[in-house]
Amino acid sequence: MTAAFILSELQSMANPEKAAFLQRFFKTGPGQYAEGDVFLGLIAPLTRSIAKANKQTPLAELQVLIESEYHEARLCALLIVVEQFKKASEAARKQLYDFYLSNASRINNWDLVDVTCPHVVGAYLLDKDRSRLYELAESECLWEQRIVMVSTVAFIRNREYTDTLALAEKLMMHKHDLMHKAIGWMLREVGKKDRETLSEFLEEYATRLPRTALRYAIEHYPEEQRQYFLKKK
Repeated sequence: MTAAFILSELQSMANPEKAAFLQRFFKTGPGQYAEGDVFLGLIAPLTRSIAKANKQTPLAELQVLIESEYHEARLCALLIVVEQFKKASEAARKQLYDFYLSNASRINNWDLVDVTCPHVVGAYLLDKDRSRLYELAESECLWEQRIVMVSTVAFIRNREYTDTLALAEKLMMHKHDLMHKAIGWMLREVGKKDRETLSEFLEEYATRLPRTALRYAIEHYPEEQRQYFLKKK
């Protein structure tokens, strides 16, 4: 269960044609949000299967993977962290949480963030102080900020909305569309659980929310209510 072994497994399944497509899809060109990211061309289920087969890999080896130039290697490392977190002791969970956040700048594409952070960062903070999220919200790193926002889905599932709404307010003026989508997505999740809470938030902030965030947030509203909030913009 070494990084070299896992990387060789990933490379053995490489698909250059799929890699070329993924590099376009995930915006890896000059000046784009994932500039320089390199894909092997694996579909996500293959990467997940390799992660599950190697879920006992130690953190030192996962660190090597997460520093890899290959997107799938970083994804595999993060999926292993998620697998380990599920059955870890409280002390081990803290170590995995710290490992995850210490590598946040390498969790540098939206899929890497979205499929892992709720199961590590969000899950760890369910019964703990969440001030670290507010500190990271001040970061200049897009990926740290997206981790902050998307991690709150774990709280939403527990019917806790305060941090999601507070962080949405804090980050709503962000310049990047990936954050507008993340904010709108989390607001929509709040609305699925408690529409009244979301509506109260939108009454106050709909005029300030980026249009993309607002459209995501009201996606499941009846058309009449959707138009009501859209006309506030």
